[in-house]
Amino acid sequence: MARLRSRSCIIDGEAVACDDNGVASFDLVRHQRANESIFLYAFDLIELNGDDLRRDRLEVRKATLARMLAKAAPGFRFNEHIEGDGPTVFAHACKMGLEGIVSKRKDSVYRSGRSPDWLKMKNSDAPAMKREAEEDWSK
Repeated sequence: MARLRSRSCIIDGEAVACDDNGVASFDLVRHQRANESIFLYAFDLIELNGDDLRRDRLEVRKATLARMLAKAAPGFRFNEHIEGDGPTVFAHACKMGLEGIVSKRKDSVYRSGRSPDWLKMKNSDAPAMKREAEEDWSK
């Protein structure tokens, strides 16, 4: 089991397993076909050792998260913040077959739900997006 050096923490992240090409595959997680290789992609740090970090800027929260995960056991991966031209980054993500990107203002505070401080751009050609459109979610 992966351990972190903290009394308590709340991490915003997503459980991920990658296919043979290194691309995240929801089906591998959903159908438990990759239990040993599933990890948490950590995006943000909301609370650490009882301190509410939601009012700190994203760049501060991510720097703290990066330090915290630097010595963590396997099972956690830090999701880097890439600065650059959003459309160019999105185009590269699409070429790689990724689901999309999330763009956040590095000076923004943490807010649950949709916010004008972040945008989610989805790659409609990605397997995850095709599955979402095709699958019967009422089951």
